[in-house]
Amino acid sequence: MNQPKQPSQTQPFLDRPTPVGFWEAFRFWLKLGFISFGGPAGQIAIMHQELVEKRHWLSEQRFLHALNYCMLLPGPEAQQLATYIGWLMHRSWGGIVAGSLFVLPSLLILIGLSFIYMAYGHMTGITGVLYGIKPAVTAIVMFAAYRIGSRALKNGFLWTIATSAFLAIFLLDTPFPLIVLIAAIFGAIGGKLLPDKFLTGGGHGSTKHNYGPALIDDNTPTPTHALFSWLGLAKVTLVGLLLWCGAIGFLCTLYGWDGALTQMAWFFTKAALLTFGGAYAVLPYVYQGAVEHFHWLTPQQMIDGLALGETTPGPLVMVLTFVGFVAGWAKEIFGADHLLLAGTSAAIVITYFTFLPSFVFILAGGPIVESTHGNLNFTAPLTSITAAVVGVILNLAVFFAWHVFWPQGFAGIFDAISALISLCAFLALFRYKIGVITVIATCGALGFLLSFIKIWPA
Repeated sequence: MNQPKQPSQTQPFLDRPTPVGFWEAFRFWLKLGFISFGGPAGQIAIMHQELVEKRHWLSEQRFLHALNYCMLLPGPEAQQLATYIGWLMHRSWGGIVAGSLFVLPSLLILIGLSFIYMAYGHMTGITGVLYGIKPAVTAIVMFAAYRIGSRALKNGFLWTIATSAFLAIFLLDTPFPLIVLIAAIFGAIGGKLLPDKFLTGGGHGSTKHNYGPALIDDNTPTPTHALFSWLGLAKVTLVGLLLWCGAIGFLCTLYGWDGALTQMAWFFTKAALLTFGGAYAVLPYVYQGAVEHFHWLTPQQMIDGLALGETTPGPLVMVLTFVGFVAGWAKEIFGADHLLLAGTSAAIVITYFTFLPSFVFILAGGPIVESTHGNLNFTAPLTSITAAVVGVILNLAVFFAWHVFWPQGFAGIFDAISALISLCAFLALFRYKIGVITVIATCGALGFLLSFIKIWPA
């Protein structure tokens, strides 16, 4: 007589997870919006740990497949990855909820911090905290240039592209969109003539692990809603255009094409389509427009905005929300008695137009990606653009160092304390692998103490 089969100790690992309901996923995306610190790398690591390793919602291969597509797109890849997974699991509304909740907590937090900055930023304690954070931000941007460059610049051709991009924007003040276009063209040509020079080794897809059966596994058939159709592509594209045209048309009707909110909507739509390489890459373009052309904010305020963006959850590109708040407040677009309303409105407008393209890219392009499961043939132009982005980010680091170490310009006094803080912050990031939030918090506390010491004798 056969004995009943005893359950294996590994059975829980081998069991396929039960289906995940919409509201269970909703709760996770809401939680993610509040804990997504650490920039794109940290946010992607959190999603991988939660969704692949712990919850088994999708397999490693499907996760990396979605991530590689998001890496090809302009915009914040971590937010787009959340949108993609939400869409794959629960159709369009699942993607919209996942992507929106990834951004919403950061939007609310930044509006609050921006108000404190504009209303009380002149106070000694707050000024001291920002004094310590600014050198840390300079080090963070420099470290970002190193980190991206060490992965992207694999040969002399790519080094040449990066160097040329740096010289073009530093010496010639070449517009960032033109640098991206030239780099893409160069990559497309170089990819055909010298394809081996534009291969980067697959990036995120180079290492794979088996974490057991997943709800959406390697061989799980593509859900019906994720199958490609020309009608579906047309619908998503049309809805995206209507949402964009309707919003910008509304602003144009109220304030005219030259109105501040309308110009912000148009400018940040262009910025959203140029964010290859993440927030650090688009900041020079935003600086050229928001600081130099429109004069919405000052160079120092731009640095302060990046400092605040580094300390909040959500995509780093949310620093643009700060730019919008400061611009609306400074321009007094609703009058001197409604500064908070002006700042909040501008912040919401900029956030809307910054992230709308990301949703369209995922909901329109996702079915195409799911129909192929790989073989995206845009790696050469992307590799070239990424190399150019390294040069652009280095220029941004030089720009920050100039304004932080010489706050009154080169003719003024060199701020040795800021330079020392920045050097220590860079060593903490590079040598000791200390997290960004810890570095910023430490430098901010140090700045606060220094400001206290400065006023103590008085």
